[in-house]
Amino acid sequence: MQDFYAERFEREMGCTEAEWLMWLPQAIGDHHWKQQAGAAGVRIGDGALGLKWQVAAPRVIGLISIPVLKVSFRFAGLDDAARHVFMKRFDLYMQRGGG
Repeated sequence: MQDFYAERFEREMGCTEAEWLMWLPQAIGDHHWKQQAGAAGVRIGDGALGLKWQVAAPRVIGLISIPVLKVSFRFAGLDDAARHVFMKRFDLYMQRGGG
Protein backbone atom coordinates (compact mmCIF):
# COMPACT_ATOMS: atom_id res chain seq x y z
CA MET A 1 0.00 0.00 0.00
CA GLN A 2 1.13 3.51 -0.72
CA ASP A 3 0.63 6.61 1.39
CA PHE A 4 0.02 8.88 -1.60
CA TYR A 5 -1.52 8.41 -5.04
CA ALA A 6 -0.87 11.06 -7.68
CA GLU A 7 -3.61 12.26 -10.03
CA ARG A 8 -1.85 10.41 -12.86
CA PHE A 9 0.35 7.35 -12.70
CA GLU A 10 1.10 4.12 -14.53
CA ARG A 11 1.64 0.57 -13.39
CA GLU A 12 2.66 -2.75 -14.81
CA MET A 13 0.29 -5.44 -13.60
CA GLY A 14 1.38 -9.08 -13.61
CA CYS A 15 -1.81 -10.45 -15.13
CA THR A 16 -3.56 -11.13 -18.40
CA GLU A 17 -6.26 -8.81 -19.71
CA ALA A 18 -8.85 -11.53 -18.98
CA GLU A 19 -7.73 -11.72 -15.33
CA TRP A 20 -7.73 -7.90 -15.04
CA LEU A 21 -11.29 -7.74 -16.37
CA MET A 22 -12.39 -10.49 -13.99
CA TRP A 23 -10.92 -8.70 -10.93
CA LEU A 24 -11.82 -5.12 -11.93
CA PRO A 25 -15.51 -5.04 -10.84
CA GLN A 26 -14.71 -6.10 -7.27
CA ALA A 27 -11.72 -3.74 -7.07
CA ILE A 28 -13.96 -0.83 -8.13
CA GLY A 29 -16.66 -1.76 -5.60
CA ASP A 30 -20.04 -0.01 -5.71
CA HIS A 31 -18.88 2.81 -7.98
CA HIS A 32 -20.59 3.14 -11.34
CA TRP A 33 -18.26 2.28 -14.21
CA LYS A 34 -18.32 1.72 -17.93
CA GLN A 35 -15.95 -0.44 -19.94
CA GLN A 36 -14.74 0.14 -23.47
CA ALA A 37 -12.07 -1.67 -25.45
CA GLY A 38 -8.85 -1.29 -23.46
CA ALA A 39 -10.34 1.32 -21.15
CA ALA A 40 -12.84 2.01 -18.39
CA GLY A 41 -14.31 5.07 -16.72
CA VAL A 42 -15.25 5.05 -13.04
CA ARG A 43 -17.44 7.62 -11.26
CA ILE A 44 -16.17 8.31 -7.74
CA GLY A 45 -18.48 10.79 -6.02
CA ASP A 46 -18.15 14.08 -7.91
CA GLY A 47 -14.90 12.90 -9.53
CA ALA A 48 -13.77 10.19 -11.87
CA LEU A 49 -11.02 7.74 -12.70
CA GLY A 50 -10.01 6.90 -16.25
CA LEU A 51 -8.24 3.59 -16.75
CA LYS A 52 -6.47 2.55 -19.94
CA TRP A 53 -4.56 -0.66 -20.43
CA GLN A 54 -2.60 -2.52 -23.04
CA VAL A 55 -0.99 -5.92 -23.17
CA ALA A 56 2.82 -5.79 -23.12
CA ALA A 57 5.48 -8.41 -23.72
CA PRO A 58 5.66 -10.93 -20.89
CA ARG A 59 8.41 -10.67 -18.30
CA VAL A 60 10.63 -13.74 -18.59
CA ILE A 61 12.72 -14.86 -15.64
CA GLY A 62 14.53 -18.09 -16.41
CA LEU A 63 11.84 -20.60 -17.36
CA ILE A 64 9.02 -18.48 -15.92
CA SER A 65 6.95 -16.16 -18.08
CA ILE A 66 4.76 -13.59 -16.32
CA PRO A 67 2.10 -11.70 -18.29
CA VAL A 68 2.33 -7.90 -18.24
CA LEU A 69 -0.53 -5.45 -18.57
CA LYS A 70 0.41 -1.75 -18.65
CA VAL A 71 -2.28 0.30 -16.93
CA SER A 72 -2.59 4.08 -16.72
CA PHE A 73 -4.64 5.74 -13.97
CA ARG A 74 -6.02 9.27 -14.47
CA PHE A 75 -8.02 10.81 -11.62
CA ALA A 76 -10.08 13.98 -12.05
CA GLY A 77 -11.93 15.95 -9.40
CA LEU A 78 -10.65 13.94 -6.42
CA ASP A 79 -8.43 15.25 -3.64
CA ASP A 80 -5.53 13.31 -2.11
CA ALA A 81 -7.71 11.74 0.60
CA ALA A 82 -10.40 10.53 -1.84
CA ARG A 83 -7.77 9.03 -4.16
CA HIS A 84 -6.17 7.27 -1.20
CA VAL A 85 -9.47 5.77 0.00
CA PHE A 86 -10.33 4.47 -3.47
CA MET A 87 -6.85 3.09 -4.22
CA LYS A 88 -6.49 1.41 -0.82
CA ARG A 89 -9.51 -0.79 -1.63
CA PHE A 90 -8.46 -1.17 -5.28
CA ASP A 91 -4.97 -2.34 -4.32
CA LEU A 92 -6.29 -4.82 -1.76
CA TYR A 93 -8.55 -6.44 -4.36
CA MET A 94 -5.83 -6.52 -7.02
CA GLN A 95 -3.15 -7.90 -4.70
CA ARG A 96 -2.02 -11.40 -5.64
CA GLY A 97 0.67 -13.70 -4.42
CA GLY A 98 1.67 -15.71 -1.42
CA GLY A 99 3.16 -14.78 1.85
